[in-house]
Amino acid sequence: MQAPDSTRRRRLGVLTRGSLAGGIEAKLDAERPIESVRAGTFCVVEGATLDFFALITDLEIDAANEGILLHPPGPDDDLLRRVLQSASATYAKASLRPQLVLDRQRPDADPQTVKTIPSHFSNVGEATEEDVARVFKSEATDPSRYFEVGDPVGMEGVPVCLDLQRFVERSNAVFGKTGTGKSFLTRLLLAGAMKAGRGVALVFDMHGEYGSGRRNEEGAFAPGLADVFGSQVQVFTLDPATMRQRNQSFDAAIELYADQIEPADILPLQKTLDLNRTAAESAELMRRTYKSRWLATLIDASGERLKEIADEIGANENSLLALRRKLSRFTRHEFFHTDRMDGKEDRIEQIFEALDKGKSVVLDFGRYRTREVYLLVANVLARRLRQIYEEKVNRYEASQKAEDEPRQLLVVVEEAHHFLSPEVAGETPFGKIAREMRKFYVSLLIVDQRPSGIDEEVLSQIGTKFVAQLSDEKDIAAALVGTPGASGLRQILASLDSKQQVLLLGHAVPMPITLRTRTWDMDLAKTLREGMPGGEVVGSAHEMQASLTELF
Repeated sequence: MQAPDSTRRRRLGVLTRGSLAGGIEAKLDAERPIESVRAGTFCVVEGATLDFFALITDLEIDAANEGILLHPPGPDDDLLRRVLQSASATYAKASLRPQLVLDRQRPDADPQTVKTIPSHFSNVGEATEEDVARVFKSEATDPSRYFEVGDPVGMEGVPVCLDLQRFVERSNAVFGKTGTGKSFLTRLLLAGAMKAGRGVALVFDMHGEYGSGRRNEEGAFAPGLADVFGSQVQVFTLDPATMRQRNQSFDAAIELYADQIEPADILPLQKTLDLNRTAAESAELMRRTYKSRWLATLIDASGERLKEIADEIGANENSLLALRRKLSRFTRHEFFHTDRMDGKEDRIEQIFEALDKGKSVVLDFGRYRTREVYLLVANVLARRLRQIYEEKVNRYEASQKAEDEPRQLLVVVEEAHHFLSPEVAGETPFGKIAREMRKFYVSLLIVDQRPSGIDEEVLSQIGTKFVAQLSDEKDIAAALVGTPGASGLRQILASLDSKQQVLLLGHAVPMPITLRTRTWDMDLAKTLREGMPGGEVVGSAHEMQASLTELF
């Protein structure tokens, strides 16, 4: 690759001071109005032999003489104001944080970690499309590895690519307050991984956004994953009636039996159901005696029978009564059953069979969007998932056969702080997946508006983060846990627009960068549908448009 021509970079100014630890500072040229420069801009500092790729983290105005600031021009002194602004008496500064460095004599080499700084008066310019491609590669170089996720803020039409190989290696997160477009971005990321054959997904879809499409706030149709990938995505639902009312197709209705639930599955519900501290102990005592029928036995018991059970297992009767009352509320839901599962179809097993066949699965909760249902169902599946994938990896390690190697699985969890709070993260299946399951080909994709509610150890395990606008200081601090130079990035986060802008950083990109993410719409869906790994075409764009027109 040929090194970009530095004359093509739009000049910002010159380097005036700085340090390796604290960052560097540039004086903006008088011809560059400070209002034309924004925090998060991707720029290049041209050293003597090295190009330093950096982000603008802060902007400042100053004066050469304090007297000017003590006696500023009055509101009617337009001429004096223009003279002072155009002369060297006043000036603007930009704080920069170098992220990567590249030797101009070796343009084909990968950028390296910054271990030095450029000299005084080095030119500072806005990055060009060639600079972005040098750092973030392009889909054209390897479409099975690199996937375009957006454009740098202020550089429309210049693609920034995510390294999918590194993305699926670790757990990842999409953070942002409500209304910032987290679900659209998550669908984009999943589509990229699926199209490139980098893995399959299991999506816990609390709000019915991932399987079939729906219209967004502006009235435009936002496709679901099943609209894009057809039969490569299977939709399971807890609420088939609502799916039929929406005229949305699904592959199977989930039936959850009390026999499938373990005491560990109710642990994250302690706060939601207001369970007392002895609830977990009582549930475990029931499990030891009644095995898989522990929950059905508890729910069906009343009066004298409950007292007999308490005496039999050595539990407090009042504690057992309270636990029964709280867990009995699940019997109101049509998908939940206390009768024996013997001989009935195991829909949960069918989910894992679909994943084994290379299909992604969306679990739509329909009208059952309560926190208690979401927590219970997700924990039952996560526990089974952990067992299955540990067995898969053990089998693969024993045989070393390519056909035994598990497919990479991305588990999408919305409102993840309910599963991964400091109180329960150490005990829940999701906490164990986040900490331990990378070596078992399973990673989480956490989607949340409250990163401060997630255990710090889990946050430290996150590889790549897409951070949209956040208002709470605690959430901003949590989103940047473990990030070098976090103080400078906080200012960048504060400058993000409320929609479709994110700070991207972590394992799957060489350096942090602010993006305007790709728009998740019909046009993008058609582009993604054009081909699949191995040349398989899922369907024509015309067919998809026709089917969607029929639906709406």
